[in-house]
Amino acid sequence: MDLLAELARLNLDPALLAGAHRLVSEVQAKELKIQKLTLELAHLKRIRFGVKSEAMTSTQKSLFEEDTDQDLAAIEAELETPVPETKPRTPRIRAGRQPLPSHLERVEVRHEPDVCTCAQCQSALVKIGEDISEQLDIEPARFFVIRHLRPQYACRACESMTAAPVDPAVIDGGMAAPGLLAWVATCKYLDHLPLYRLEQIAARQEVTLSRSTLAEWIGRIGFALQPLADRLSELLHQRPSLHADETPVQQLDPGRGKTKRAYLWAYRSNDLAGGPPIVVFDYQTSRRGQHAAAFLEGWRGTLMVDDYSGYKALFAAGVTEQACWAHARRKFFDLDQGTPKGHPVAAEILRQIALLYEIEAQARECSQAERQALRQEHTLPTLQQLHERLTQIRQTAAPGYGLAKACDYLLRRWPAFVRYAETGDLPIDNNPVENAIRPIALGKKNWLFAGSERAGKRAAAIQSLLATAKLNGLEPVAWLKSTLEKLPACPNSRIDELLPLKH
Repeated sequence: MDLLAELARLNLDPALLAGAHRLVSEVQAKELKIQKLTLELAHLKRIRFGVKSEAMTSTQKSLFEEDTDQDLAAIEAELETPVPETKPRTPRIRAGRQPLPSHLERVEVRHEPDVCTCAQCQSALVKIGEDISEQLDIEPARFFVIRHLRPQYACRACESMTAAPVDPAVIDGGMAAPGLLAWVATCKYLDHLPLYRLEQIAARQEVTLSRSTLAEWIGRIGFALQPLADRLSELLHQRPSLHADETPVQQLDPGRGKTKRAYLWAYRSNDLAGGPPIVVFDYQTSRRGQHAAAFLEGWRGTLMVDDYSGYKALFAAGVTEQACWAHARRKFFDLDQGTPKGHPVAAEILRQIALLYEIEAQARECSQAERQALRQEHTLPTLQQLHERLTQIRQTAAPGYGLAKACDYLLRRWPAFVRYAETGDLPIDNNPVENAIRPIALGKKNWLFAGSERAGKRAAAIQSLLATAKLNGLEPVAWLKSTLEKLPACPNSRIDELLPLKH
């Protein structure tokens, strides 16, 4: 009911009518504020107590479900323990377990009978087969010493001496072999273990590795690997389209005895454009857009980003903007989940966005030309319908309300959202770079802060190489060990051979 229209039909005194108008406006404003606060409160409760996944289908496993699985396994083991029974048990149907990975080393342990003669007639037993079962085992980090023996040979005739030369190393004369250096670096930057924990792990095997020694190794490793990280960045700049995002980290501020906020910027290659995947991290002391402009200086391509204003200068300089549908979807997801009984309009938009992702799932194994044809046939008409519906919703949505904001987020940048559907090699969202950042966001809860700007940049360089190795299906420790062995004698002209890329 339109209260203002009803009051106008009553022919009230102008002064009284003006007061009524004012009261009705105040009530409407308060209702709008209550709606916004209710939405915000529900959203914060969901973040604090609820499931954070945006999946529209089955619920995800909680973080504590691992404990439940452990309890169930313990209970099952207890139930399987033989106990006196008065009647036979019904055998429990078990789900078949997955075979153990075939690439793992097999260590055979033979179990022969105590005697090889028949217990009844004492005749010799004949082998007719064997029963084989497999168990998965692990050998924790094992320290050992490599002794390098270089025999020295002398010539009596010319009184000369010959011996094998000492191989160049990342740390000349150091006690750490490349395998140990690789283990320390991956533990710190990939498994996010602080150095004091590595010190404790070594102490359990009566090996003394002081934190100062470990820190020195990390510094030298970072210096040695910096040319590889720089070359990785050069190759990334050759790609026609990129993902970009950033995450805050803490940096120690010695002068104040506190920490200050710094940022780890991430730039990732676009998988749909071809070529081995690359991710490069850039450590900076702030979130100012000038850092992105400096990193991408001279690059002109399509950049997938969120709506952060720091990227706007790039677009003004000639970089093509592409918007992320995962961010757009999140606006409506929060609106739907933040409403106690769900938001029907937001749910409708979510279903239409889901259609876009269904088309992308169908095109996952297609060539670029096939994907472009599929998008032109199905995606573009779907986007046109979605744009018409968003425009219609926005005309009736109350300004400042969550629905209006969600629509404005899409409509204001609509050309950037549609851009992917006009090609066959642009992605639909920014999830690849967010997935690359996610381990950093989890790990920084362990290492808490970077000790200095230099330490942050060193971490970014090593993180870039290890994360790229993972993206390319390389085992990081094995790759880094091999690289540290080859790097001291590798000329600059062959440095590409050491990069963690699929060759």
